[in-house]
Amino acid sequence: MTRHAPNSVVVRVPGKINLQISVGPKEDDGYHGIVTVFQAISLFDDVTVTKRDLGQGISLDIAGDHTHGVPADETNLSAKAALLMAEKYDIPSDLSIHIRKSIPVAGGMAGGSADAAATIVAIDSLYSLSLSREEMHSVGSLLGSDVPFMLTGGTAVGRGRGDQVTAALSRGVYYWVLAVSTVGLSTPAVYGECDRLRAGMQIATPKVNDQLLQALLAQDAVTVGKSLVNDLQSAACSLRPALRLILDVGHEYGALGSLVSGSGPTVAFLVSDEEHALDLAVALTSSGVVGSVTRATGPVHGARVTEVR
Repeated sequence: MTRHAPNSVVVRVPGKINLQISVGPKEDDGYHGIVTVFQAISLFDDVTVTKRDLGQGISLDIAGDHTHGVPADETNLSAKAALLMAEKYDIPSDLSIHIRKSIPVAGGMAGGSADAAATIVAIDSLYSLSLSREEMHSVGSLLGSDVPFMLTGGTAVGRGRGDQVTAALSRGVYYWVLAVSTVGLSTPAVYGECDRLRAGMQIATPKVNDQLLQALLAQDAVTVGKSLVNDLQSAACSLRPALRLILDVGHEYGALGSLVSGSGPTVAFLVSDEEHALDLAVALTSSGVVGSVTRATGPVHGARVTEVR
């Protein structure tokens, strides 16, 4: 029986939180070297990539819970991923991309990078490119520092800009409550504020938090909670003081640990189990200081094909 080439591919891709972000000094090119520990969590976008007739170009359609502020043109990272893949592998860029979003936008959870990763995986499947993980990572790193991790998922250490990804051993399930802001924060603005707050200080070269990695391996959620760290948190709270109020609610309700995820403004709380997650979600919702609250678990896999048509 002859297998027909697919016309459409659906890829599911998770969001992420950063259990550690350690930021090095500002370099000559304006960027910062970082060390981060990623965990992929169970909030997903579904990206459908469908072939179009030659000459029709790219069309982009966005739906779902979190669409405000997501560009529906060629500045969208999914469209950039499609064009880059077409150029690199000499395949048509006449594609329809439909994104159903559940990952918050501009929330420090890599929603745009996730969609770019999903597009790379979808096009690989759609045109039977059979790319290796390393080849996909090399394309992803050209699009954004979080894209390589979104291809891999699980738990991993990121170095350099965050795009040099090494898998980290992690056991067990971790329960998260996420306080999601209705208004995003600009990553460049947060890094700029971080530089302002640290002006005149000697900043060490960042290193991975060994206590955190050992706790993940030992399935020790209490120590993981105590080891959460984000050098960008002070800057995010400086730009958005209400984040401190949200962090305070989590402490009052016994969260094992908390931090601003990525460059914010999502605040992630680690809790002991599903019941604790529900209690904290109710408390945050009734506090009046949170846009919306969602629960998730981690780690989960990275971008994966879920349907081929």
